[in-house]
Amino acid sequence: MHNLASIQSPRIIRIGGGVASQTGEVLQQLGLTKPLIVTDTNLINIGHVKTLTDILKADKITPYIFDGVVEDPTDTCVNDGLKALNAGNFDCIIGFGGGSPMDTAKAISFMAVNEGHVRDYKAPTQIDKCGLPVILIPTTGGTGSELTRWCVITDTKHPEKYNLSGLACVATAALIDWTFTTTKPARITADTAVDSLTHAIEAYVSKRAHSYTDAFALSAMPLIANNVRAAYADPEDGPARAALMLAASQAGMAFSNASVALVHGMSRPIGAHFHVAHGLSNAMLLPAITAFSVNHAPSRYAQVARVMKWAPDTDTDETACAKLVEGLTQLNADLEVPTPRNLGHNKDDKMFALMAAQALASGSPQNNPRVPTVDEIIQLYDEIW
Repeated sequence: MHNLASIQSPRIIRIGGGVASQTGEVLQQLGLTKPLIVTDTNLINIGHVKTLTDILKADKITPYIFDGVVEDPTDTCVNDGLKALNAGNFDCIIGFGGGSPMDTAKAISFMAVNEGHVRDYKAPTQIDKCGLPVILIPTTGGTGSELTRWCVITDTKHPEKYNLSGLACVATAALIDWTFTTTKPARITADTAVDSLTHAIEAYVSKRAHSYTDAFALSAMPLIANNVRAAYADPEDGPARAALMLAASQAGMAFSNASVALVHGMSRPIGAHFHVAHGLSNAMLLPAITAFSVNHAPSRYAQVARVMKWAPDTDTDETACAKLVEGLTQLNADLEVPTPRNLGHNKDDKMFALMAAQALASGSPQNNPRVPTVDEIIQLYDEIW
């Protein structure tokens, strides 16, 4: 565990049911009046965007909407957003939606002031030249992007998901309002919750973990474990939704500053090559990679099991670790997480080799308690398929 921590977070964080109604007030606090809302057509269709624009109009702020965000946002999607930004006279960007609109909002902001293509800035490059202020309002408790210094963009020319990070990826303000999440379908509810759980676990076992990030990670884990099944079964369960939203933000704060590890390293290539949603690919990988890694940080993994009440304090670390793997496997079963094969994706050894190389090149696996070889990553892909 690192003794030194470098923490980055938004200047303003507001959390709670209905807090989105304060969006105009937050903009005024920051001296901003001309927002470009970056969102997707789904959020327009279910009425959430109108809710937000009505809030802004009540505060005499007239927003413009860019709704061209696609799932797993691409470089072309970012370029379309840049055209929308350059076509108007905006002083800030509001990212409104799940991880895709929030990440797109970040990328539009920093690519407006940094030359070249988004691929020129992939990790480990730090993007510190900041564009317009970014205000993030999540509608899915999962990515934690509203509090992180990361965003992920997919390249359309060379199928790869880029990890982008730096001060330019940190929002100026985050308004975290769980009431938007009651419209989430069961599949997205499950996948985003396991995404959050992955963030928390990986931040806690990361070689870059710190006592500051540990506090967020350890708080997020039981909130997810105790509420995800209820929210999956009943989308209108307010207390469960509120708990998952808080946990997503806490886990985001944890991994943003302690980094993710092997699950995320292997997850991004699955998304890039097979277009599996990010949270779902994390869920597919989490039990197998935990089993692969537990013996290299048994006290940490055991604490994960204990804090979620999957193992009593009286268990040995070895027993607690076994119960953690068992609990994660059971959680996937209860949440009906499919395998890639279930989704119609066949095994492809040549593709696995490329994916393994991309996973290692991302840098995330190097933070894992057990750093894998390319062959071990290929074996893990083979196992989860």
